[in-house]
Amino acid sequence: MERGHSMVSYEWPDAQHRSEIGKRELRVDGPDKVSGRAKYTFDANPPGLLFSKVVTAPYAHCRVKSIDTSAAEKMPGVKAIEIMQEPGKEIHWAGDQVVAVAATSEEAARDALRAIKVEYEVLPHFVDDFTEPGNVEADTSPLTQDDVIGMFSNQVPEPEMIAAIKSRGITFQPGPFVDQAAKQGAPKPVLDALQSAQVKPAENQPKSPYKLQNARVQGDPDKAFADPEIVISEGLYGASVITHCCLESHGVVAMWTDPEHLDVQVSTQNVSGIPAQLATLMQMPAANIHMHQQNVGGGFGSKFAPDAWSKAAAQLSKKADGKPVKLMLERAEELEVAGARPSAFSRVRVAVKKEGTIVGWDSKSWGTGGPGGGGMPPIPYVFTKIPNVRTQHTAISTNAGPSRAWRAPNHPQAAAITMCALDDAAARIGMDPYDFWMKNLDLTARADVYRQELEKADELMRWKQRWHARGDKSAGPLKRGMGLSIHTWGGRGHASDCDLAIYPDGSVDIKMGTQDLGTGTRTAILMVAGETLGLPIEAIKLNIGDTNYPKSGGSGGSTTIGGVSSSTRRAAVDAVNELFANVAPVLNAKPEDLEAKQGTIRVAADPKRSLTWKQACAKIGAVAITAHGHNDSTPAKNKPDLTNSGVGGVQMADVTVDTDTGIVRVNKMVAVQDCGLIVSLTTAESQCYGALIMGIAYSLYEEKIMDPTTGRMLNPNMEFYRLAGIGDIGELVVHMMTGPGYDERGVIGLGEPPVISPGAALSNAVANAIGVRVAPLPLTPNRVLAALGAQKGGA
Repeated sequence: MERGHSMVSYEWPDAQHRSEIGKRELRVDGPDKVSGRAKYTFDANPPGLLFSKVVTAPYAHCRVKSIDTSAAEKMPGVKAIEIMQEPGKEIHWAGDQVVAVAATSEEAARDALRAIKVEYEVLPHFVDDFTEPGNVEADTSPLTQDDVIGMFSNQVPEPEMIAAIKSRGITFQPGPFVDQAAKQGAPKPVLDALQSAQVKPAENQPKSPYKLQNARVQGDPDKAFADPEIVISEGLYGASVITHCCLESHGVVAMWTDPEHLDVQVSTQNVSGIPAQLATLMQMPAANIHMHQQNVGGGFGSKFAPDAWSKAAAQLSKKADGKPVKLMLERAEELEVAGARPSAFSRVRVAVKKEGTIVGWDSKSWGTGGPGGGGMPPIPYVFTKIPNVRTQHTAISTNAGPSRAWRAPNHPQAAAITMCALDDAAARIGMDPYDFWMKNLDLTARADVYRQELEKADELMRWKQRWHARGDKSAGPLKRGMGLSIHTWGGRGHASDCDLAIYPDGSVDIKMGTQDLGTGTRTAILMVAGETLGLPIEAIKLNIGDTNYPKSGGSGGSTTIGGVSSSTRRAAVDAVNELFANVAPVLNAKPEDLEAKQGTIRVAADPKRSLTWKQACAKIGAVAITAHGHNDSTPAKNKPDLTNSGVGGVQMADVTVDTDTGIVRVNKMVAVQDCGLIVSLTTAESQCYGALIMGIAYSLYEEKIMDPTTGRMLNPNMEFYRLAGIGDIGELVVHMMTGPGYDERGVIGLGEPPVISPGAALSNAVANAIGVRVAPLPLTPNRVLAALGAQKGGA
């Protein structure tokens, strides 16, 4: 038994009693993924399928004047047309969708688009998010619905939203808006603030794109920076807007199985949440919507909601007598409108003592999350206990398309600003960044974890043997350097429900309405069940991705592994304990004397007294054992709580910079990461490798480039919106922190934390190589050469 002489308990087994958890298992869906058997929304082609294409707005800011679809309606193959934005509607970004067509072929749908006439009133646009704002007065005007929606979409922290709602009031009656926001999962404290907000008349003054969002003072920064004994480091840092760039674009296949029931396959990271959200858009009962999906080809935070195109597909299907309609975004639409990570830039001053202690931080930051403006990244990042801090943030509303949550929202930008500013401070006093970070770890929330991780990263990178002061002095144009960064994230498991059944013939199945984003969720669920039931994972059938199964939370915030592992563990424990009760008399033992190991049910103290799994299951009678496991999002309701929150990670980068061409090459990256108890070691490491590759891409290549004249994205394709290829990533080394001090914390999410630090670590490595800071990200050749040119000019 795992805990003395008792029935199997919910607690995770300790290290000496684990057979699956923490071990290496190949990903169970790997063969399907590499052979093409795995099916995505894009692959769904039900009989009678119609294809949908969309007319998009060509202007960054405009108003729809008129729409004429009469010619398109008469064209061969056209079965339905849906107007998505009625005349009079103001459009805030180019590429926004106006009219959708369903036809018998993609060619017929495209032909129909060309026959649709839409007239627009062109309005002034603004897409410049990099120019530093001047002095911006605080916006005290009442909040419109667009303002509040923008705050939600840009993930403005709850306290900031509540403070703004209370101080500024709102211009609309909150009732219907709050009801809809509640269905979308908006936090209750914000909804309560909206319900009690003062309703004021709208102010008809021209709105500035600049909004002062945050101004905070902690300690006495003026005194700290005035101290003649301290050294002040100053610089400009930041990260540009990037897109989510999902390889499977956003899309849906929708069909009405009868006049009252809608069947949808949305490419989503939130299977269980889609029906309620889509029901709000369709004004129909959520219970009448069936959502299913086998696989999703990337989401990265952008695929939580059904979106306007899912409603359009459903409406087109209804108009076409329920025939299935597939609407997948084209690549340009995907890059222009399906989500982007907000930019963040900042001028920072850091005050340090000559022996390396950080005593002050002063920053003026700005950035855009599209029309909604955006929120302030959490700076100073990780080093939250700096005694004297002043921060100010200005949000910039642009006509550059909406932002969405991107992996570890706001943390990569915060790391790029904070870790680069601190690296410059270390260089200013001639200190090795490794020693500088070590000296100041008590200013973080988990100093001991970071200290252990830095030591491990040093061992893997051989930092202390290889580090040199700023500027590679070797001959020739190729300069080599190293940089580091640290990061943190939450990762507590979300609410999750699981049904598990043991059948008299020995078969076992699990049903759960979760999804696998490609992170190994299927493998992890099966490993937890196999561990608990004493079975190999291939003996268990797993069913996910369907709203006919028990609901499970959306895969965002690295919450999935904690949620699904906990609900599976509880269901499997209850089921196996019931099996013990059935089998114990046959083995002449008490249920609490039994254990499930190696495909048998046996007496723990005398393993020879055993039954095979199949023999044992034959004793349960004709009716299967069924058990339901639940993990609650409120920790106190889980007894015991099997998940936890709060991780730390360290990354180091080694680069070579060609000072003739400005090209940065990654030689090696090291990631050292903790995430509590690791369920599947191989997939955990795999997530870190994937995060490093994604981090290299956003650090060196990715950028949503906007044309100030037309307001349109200049690189909405995979040729000029570049991702990292196999030749760009160098050597990657991952080390997971496990064992005492980590395992007993329970399961914590891992997907997002390791993607936070690459930008800062690579930027610091480039600065170490060439002796000058390149900012903002990405570190493109033109920016590297410009920084080198400025350095020479200033010399």
